[in-house]
Amino acid sequence: MQPGFPGPILFKRIAGEAGTFQKINHNEMNPIRQSAIDTINTEAAAVKHLTELLTDDFEKAVKAIIACKGKVIVTGMGKSGLIGKKIAATLASTGTPSFFLHPGEAYHGDLGMIEPQDIVLAIANSGQTDEILKLIPFLQYNKNVVIAMTGNPESTLAKHAHYHLNIAVAHEACPLDLAPTSSTTTTLVMGDALAIALINERNFKAEDYAVFHPGGSLGRRLLTKVQDVMRKENLPCVPKEMTLGNVIIAISDARLGIAAIVEEGKLIGVITDGDVRRAMAKYKENFFNIEAQEVMTRTPKTILPTERIVVAEEMMRNHKIHSIVVTDERGHVVGIVEFFNVSVMG
Repeated sequence: MQPGFPGPILFKRIAGEAGTFQKINHNEMNPIRQSAIDTINTEAAAVKHLTELLTDDFEKAVKAIIACKGKVIVTGMGKSGLIGKKIAATLASTGTPSFFLHPGEAYHGDLGMIEPQDIVLAIANSGQTDEILKLIPFLQYNKNVVIAMTGNPESTLAKHAHYHLNIAVAHEACPLDLAPTSSTTTTLVMGDALAIALINERNFKAEDYAVFHPGGSLGRRLLTKVQDVMRKENLPCVPKEMTLGNVIIAISDARLGIAAIVEEGKLIGVITDGDVRRAMAKYKENFFNIEAQEVMTRTPKTILPTERIVVAEEMMRNHKIHSIVVTDERGHVVGIVEFFNVSVMG
């Protein structure tokens, strides 16, 4: 908005007077905006306070999960259950086998999903949720490690757990201090902290993440190999003795902006559109009679067909090139990959 411009003039309909409007004072919107600001600040403060609530139990819980031979089973009721589903999904997608188990369903037969080697992450802000507490006798009998995530270290759930992750908040963002708002946010963040700590401990890499996300654009980029997208046929491979006039024809016919100079099938150099322009300026009227070997780049960037396309993309960005010749282990040309081929995968 330009300085001095009064901004958009807003109007509201006057109740009971069809077709009659009056100007809205911008200050009338402030309480709504202020409510949003207060909510964000309250929840942000609650999240920041989590750093003060961390104990040795967090590290012990991470190490227990790393050593776990089974799965991490997340359980919780109501809003805690909804957050629990997200935590389970995050864990599962980042290298920790996990799923969500509804405590009500568990108590009516689904406890059979829990094996002794599994770890149970039980979430209840109060730590006194009946449906969660009813699971404790079975978990003790089954010898499961229990990680409790509650806002009350003195609660029944916290005291019966092997490890306790404190998610306490001073108050909810809800003006009635009733609806789970700040507490669900701290629960989610503590779950993320747990997942990220596990990622770091496992040295989980982007390639590992892609294995669990093959359908997304990230998965395609990380799993797709150069050989899947490279040009394999009608490659502009020319001998070193070919004149630049014929090299131009080869480059134009292939429409790749590059020609591979080969000797007995092996790559010995490349000529790009840029090389051609520079040669024209240098050799002038003799240009068309100059041999390829006189102007070719003798140490071109190459890549193996089994490399991932993200590696090819990084090479092209770093070296500011648009095409890379693909060679096998013996140096024979097997294809050419263009920047367009790899960039569209993202």
